Amino acid sequence: MLRNIIWDVDGTLFDTYPSMAKAIKAALNDLGQDSPLIWIESLAKVSLGHCTSVLADKYHLEVDDLGRAFESQYSRVTAEENPPFPGVIDVCQYICSIKGKNVIVTHRGRKGTMELLAANKMVDYFAGCLTGDEGYPRKPDPAIFEAAIVRFHLKRAETLTIGDRDIDILAGQAAGILSCSYGAASDGVKADLVISDFAELYQYLVKNIL
Repeated sequence: MLRNIIWDVDGTLFDTYPSMAKAIKAALNDLGQDSPLIWIESLAKVSLGHCTSVLADKYHLEVDDLGRAFESQYSRVTAEENPPFPGVIDVCQYICSIKGKNVIVTHRGRKGTMELLAANKMVDYFAGCLTGDEGYPRKPDPAIFEAAIVRFHLKRAETLTIGDRDIDILAGQAAGILSCSYGAASDGVKADLVISDFAELYQYLVKNIL
């Protein structure tokens, strides 16, 4: 019986990578460089730190300079430009309807996370969130998942984690909960469930509620 979901944010709840990539491209332009948007987005999907590090090395820039230029550009992106993926709200509403809990575990900061939820009128769907501001080791270390399980009183057998990267799956598995991989191809990590859209997850949950 699945009642709870631990959600990743970027690339899972919200379609944020396109706006991140555009901001990074604009930051490169500010520093006199340019790079294909599709490649930038592929780097950002690994992690923002990975993206800025690779680009800084390729174009002989200081990572801190590129990071600051990105922050300046990304600060102009509105939360409305980072919409939830189709079907996400239906899944969140379903979990609430069965008196389960939606919880966020993310590397993103709390302020940015709450802005995304508020802009899309999704705050009330979530029991709470643990963010990058709280100082836990980064995924795939399971510490932040363990903390979420304790803080929000989640039963492991009733909880599924969903993310778009292998680190989300590995962290959830290490914490002893079911895992769901959304969208991206895996580098060999096997999730319990693999979906390409959230209608699939909705149907899976309905079938496994009893």
